[in-house]
Amino acid sequence: MNNQFVPCDAQVLVQQIGLGNILAISGGRIGKRETGITLPVSNGYSVTVDLAGNDTYIVRRVFTRAGKVSIKGEVTDVYCDQVGAVAYQAHAFRSYEFPEVCPYGKSLIQESEVA
Repeated sequence: MNNQFVPCDAQVLVQQIGLGNILAISGGRIGKRETGITLPVSNGYSVTVDLAGNDTYIVRRVFTRAGKVSIKGEVTDVYCDQVGAVAYQAHAFRSYEFPEVCPYGKSLIQESEVA
């Protein structure tokens, strides 16, 4: 577990994102984790939403291929009323350059690998 994340109630997070966004992003599929949730998109992409220590969320676009995990974009300091919109933008890997178009939080444009 990464030290920047804290335990999160996944059910509350799902309510904050909203059922419509969950259905649009992942077709209703939700992977619950201790610090947040993973929403599988398609073609190796997923969206992860984790609770940070400062009571905001970190939303990431993640790409996984052959066991290799890469973060394709990240937005930090996302408030609970913004998390649904940011997660939706993160899921649209064909339509949006994430996080360049994201008006919320702090955008970190990076491509890094996660072990």
